[in-house]
Amino acid sequence: MDVLSAEGRSAAGFPVERPRRLRRGASLRAMVRETSLEARQLVLPLFAIGGTGREEPIASLPGHSRLSPDLIVRTAEQAAATGVRALLLFGIADEKDPEGSGAWRDDGIVPETVRALRSALPELVIITDVCLCGYTDHGHCGVISDGEIDNDASLDALARVAVSHARAGADMVAPSDMMDGRVGAIRAALDEDGLQDTAIMSYAVKYASAFYGPFREAAGSAPGFGDRRGYQMDPANAREADREVELDLGEGADIVMVKPAMAYLDVIARARGRADVPVAAYHVSGEYAMLKAAAERGWLDEREATLESLTAIRRAGADLIITYAAVDAARWLAEEHL
Repeated sequence: MDVLSAEGRSAAGFPVERPRRLRRGASLRAMVRETSLEARQLVLPLFAIGGTGREEPIASLPGHSRLSPDLIVRTAEQAAATGVRALLLFGIADEKDPEGSGAWRDDGIVPETVRALRSALPELVIITDVCLCGYTDHGHCGVISDGEIDNDASLDALARVAVSHARAGADMVAPSDMMDGRVGAIRAALDEDGLQDTAIMSYAVKYASAFYGPFREAAGSAPGFGDRRGYQMDPANAREADREVELDLGEGADIVMVKPAMAYLDVIARARGRADVPVAAYHVSGEYAMLKAAAERGWLDEREATLESLTAIRRAGADLIITYAAVDAARWLAEEHL
């Protein structure tokens, strides 16, 4: 006798398929959870400034400050204690010029900070942002020629920046400029300098996003004229992201990144489907600041909303997440496992 109806009900009229059975209780839900979020997958961005004992709070990034190298080391030690053992380091220049020459100085703020971190925390994964925007007086990510960003003239400068960071001890360099061919130029320069073990995390897919505002305040890197739409990607494009990923992989990228994350979960999934290397996603300053602002007003639960957001990024396919919430998230995750 057929005991099932066309609607999947038993002869008694009750549903046979009951997905809720596996949702009863926290331990059962955890046992069948499809996506994991762990502290080891998180990368903490930090902003380095010169001097000693200097701390400059960033109003639009609650809980974050521009820090001198000694305080960066202390912050990294505290992060490592929570399980966050990777940093993405940005340098804040005291002086700027049209070429951004401070970006590749071996005694610049990033190499100085990398050396301090490497000495204090040998096992820390140190990733450095490679770009010119924080060091140029015009705020753009490349060299200006006749009022335009000169792509090819910028490649040599970016390669010099990467080499200076790698010489100081960076494990990985992360070009964020979106110049065509910069991954290949950096890989060639690193190899020529005997730095073939230095990895490249490419900002392969970086959109011209409205969510970068707090970062630009933190880094003092807003463009002095025009905008960055001529080299960062159009938010309306997804197929173009496939091409950018493939190009950077062909040039030697060891990790590819999608930035921003929350508004581009579909793009993260596309990158995961095309890349046979780890995929990173940058949960950017504006995405973080929105959560903080809403939580401060009592409009949402910061812990729950942050962990849900980061889990969504992982579920989309990101192996690594760069997030300003890294330390808080790691602590919350640890509490869940107590």
